Amino acid sequence: MSDTGSRLRKQLESSNFDPQNYVKQLSQLSDGDRDLQEHRQKIQTLADETAQNLKKNVYKNYRQFIETAKEISYLESEMYQLSHILTEQKSIMESITQALLSADKDETSKEMLAAFPKETEEVKQRTLTSLLEKVEGGKTIMDTPGRHLVYNGDLGEYDVENMNPVQRVHAFLMNDCLLIATWLPNRRGTVKYKYNALYDLESFAVVNVKEHLPMKDMFKILMFPESRIFQAENSKVKKEWLEILDQTKKNKATRDERKKEEETTTPRSPVRPEVSTNPFDDEEDEDDAHAGSGEAVDLSPEWIQELPEDLDVCIAQRDFEGAVDLLDKLNEYLRDQPVTQRVKELRGKVEERVRQLTEVLVFELSPDRSLRGGPKATRRAVSQLVRLGQSTKACELFLKNRAAAVQTAIRQLRIEGATLLYIHKLCNIFFTSLLETAKEFEMDFAGNTGCYSAFVVWSRSAMRMFVSAFSKQVFDSKESLSTAAECVKVAKEHCKQLSDIGLDLTFTLQSMLVKDVKTALLSYKDVIIEATKHRNSEEMWRRMNLMTPEALAKLKEEMRAGGIGDFERYTGDDCWVNLSYTVVAFTKQMMGFLEEGLKLYVAELHTVLLESLREVLLVALQHVDFNLRCEQDPDKKAFVVHNAAFLHDTVLPVVELRFEEAVGKPAKQLRDLRKGSRPPRVNPESTASLV
Repeated sequence: MSDTGSRLRKQLESSNFDPQNYVKQLSQLSDGDRDLQEHRQKIQTLADETAQNLKKNVYKNYRQFIETAKEISYLESEMYQLSHILTEQKSIMESITQALLSADKDETSKEMLAAFPKETEEVKQRTLTSLLEKVEGGKTIMDTPGRHLVYNGDLGEYDVENMNPVQRVHAFLMNDCLLIATWLPNRRGTVKYKYNALYDLESFAVVNVKEHLPMKDMFKILMFPESRIFQAENSKVKKEWLEILDQTKKNKATRDERKKEEETTTPRSPVRPEVSTNPFDDEEDEDDAHAGSGEAVDLSPEWIQELPEDLDVCIAQRDFEGAVDLLDKLNEYLRDQPVTQRVKELRGKVEERVRQLTEVLVFELSPDRSLRGGPKATRRAVSQLVRLGQSTKACELFLKNRAAAVQTAIRQLRIEGATLLYIHKLCNIFFTSLLETAKEFEMDFAGNTGCYSAFVVWSRSAMRMFVSAFSKQVFDSKESLSTAAECVKVAKEHCKQLSDIGLDLTFTLQSMLVKDVKTALLSYKDVIIEATKHRNSEEMWRRMNLMTPEALAKLKEEMRAGGIGDFERYTGDDCWVNLSYTVVAFTKQMMGFLEEGLKLYVAELHTVLLESLREVLLVALQHVDFNLRCEQDPDKKAFVVHNAAFLHDTVLPVVELRFEEAVGKPAKQLRDLRKGSRPPRVNPESTASLV
């Protein structure tokens, strides 16, 4: 057999093996079905041996698979660190290059403005005026003198939360603001757009959005407390928008700084003093003179002179802590000093760097950045924003970052075949992330109690995200009530772990699941009623024979677990049960429904669960009552009465008592049902003759 198997193996493993020719030759050489069956058995034996060898090889190399997976994980971590380092180096190089080229650009722009000052501005103003005539509600925008158009174009706006298309807009970038106008569906003459929003260039930050399909050619505008995402026509247009927006913001900042310098250096014309009748004017003049003629602030230390440049270096090198330390040092130095003109100039220069630092920190916390590292990865940027006095913005960005991280983790969770296994993983991921976020939030915002309300609101929104994924897997997939009850129990147990940090979301979880739990209870109630009616239609009113003592013992254990402790008095000799199969099956299903319903019980579902139990019990009681009135055979009628007594004297009290013990409230509907369904009394021993 082994020689034949080895020859067959070599034949099948040969490189020029042709299955069709092999089958054709085999059918020609075989004498009948018996030869084909023997050959089939040989091939099957060979397949089993091959499968066994493959399994052994897998077990043999299992450790190598684990080590390879670990190496891949380590390599992935190192690649991520390398990518982060390269990103930082690129940012530093771009900052240095921009600093070197800024001087040349300023000189070129000054020469161009000197050559064509009036023509360029007039053309841009005429262009802006003609374009704003097409915007409904945009005529007053030109009231500001010196405002002209820099760039404009069509963009698509997307929802920040779910990245769904919102509307089509047209953006007008001016030298001091950004106008967003929406397209009108029904045009009226030359009017094509409708005024939507107007943002000052200093009130928002522009952030590039990484390209992950379908997020392509997008950029984000961050304004406290909101943000908007726009999509350009292509990558070239997006690049133009980002570059022109950045350059326009810088030009405006330069103009404002130059304007302040001119105001401080321009000598004021002498003004003839006026005689005032206000007796307090003399005191005010004295205060002003004292502030002007007070001791001059010493700004000669080298670290103050180099402070703006040092801040630029810290921002370029991403040394956020060093930048904030310098700002704290300056504030401490100027705390008790008089506010002179030189101090104002210095603060003006520093405020521009603070704005740049804030933009970088905001970008660090944006959800578009990598979400790896957990909540601790945001601690650096959050702590520096808090030190800068922007706790509200830091809180908002931190919570948005964590919401995106939780949502990404839930999306990446692979849906398993077993629902309970998936729910265990889902709860572990979500509640662990929530717990880590809460601890990190408490650490970062320990001195800002006003931010805690924002965290509570965020927790509710995160719980809503969790419940959506939970319900989709548990309730929308039509799982059994026992599985749904077990899944809800797992979620509640994880929810209780949050109480260790003073966060109780159990009520929130229950309130969000009420609708789905109610639907599941009513659906399962209908299933039990239909199954009971189907069994009732085939009722023969005969005693139940379980055939083996093991089956009888198993039934007794199931009844005891369901709360029916005296079930043994309904069992007879050998393996007989003095109840019908329909009543026993109904009792088991009824007690299971009761236990699963109590696991899902919340106060809002008190009436729903009671009415469902009542309806299910009523189906069985009505069936027994109908047979009592219609049955003519005295022996069978006595057996029906015996089953009715079991339902009334044993099942109904157990259900009522179990419900009241678990809920702590009286079950009035069940008590009324038991009082209104008293069966006639018959000696139970009269049923012993029924087989």
